[in-house]
Amino acid sequence: MNIRVTGHTVATLAALLAVSACKARDNAIDTTAARTDTAANRMAANTDTAARKVDSAAGSLARRGGWTPASTLAFANAASTGEIREGELAERKATNPAVKAFARQIVADHRKMVADGKALASKLNVTLDTTADDVRDVMKHSADEVKDLTDKKAGLDWDKDWVDKQIDGHKDVLDKLQDAAKNTSDPDLRAALEKATGTVQQHLTKAQDLKNNTLSKDSTKTR
Repeated sequence: MNIRVTGHTVATLAALLAVSACKARDNAIDTTAARTDTAANRMAANTDTAARKVDSAAGSLARRGGWTPASTLAFANAASTGEIREGELAERKATNPAVKAFARQIVADHRKMVADGKALASKLNVTLDTTADDVRDVMKHSADEVKDLTDKKAGLDWDKDWVDKQIDGHKDVLDKLQDAAKNTSDPDLRAALEKATGTVQQHLTKAQDLKNNTLSKDSTKTR
């Protein structure tokens, strides 16, 4: 059978081919766009997940007392620095030999704690955060106590006041260091805090003994 191809037939076939090509191209564009949208959605989902993890970590930190290595080391440093200043003052101004000896021990122990803290901060690559509330509070409290002890006249009452301040101060520092130790995940920092709390507890016990025994006996003698 002979098929007669006319110009009209050719034009019709060309038009049909053009339509098919356009549809194929449009389908390819739609497929590419769909893939792009899928990739974008995945990236957005990953970003949201990462953001939620950061927010969760921040919330966890707040729930655990807000202690960070930077604020913890800054607090320990500020507390020890204050104890050194008060101890050096007692070395010069205390009248009871036992109080003077205790003051020398406090100065030596807290200087060691400062040195250990700086070494740990260097190891952990941490810059001390002195803006934390606990750090600023202990710095102000220490400055106030040093001024009060400097202005006060030396004597038995001065010795008693100094020992009382050591008891109150070491109790507060002990509580803070123990709290920080419970809320850190760094093994080196936890070990350092446990060592520091041991020293602070020894100082607290010694100060309480001075108050209850040595200085109370001196009070009886002066009556």
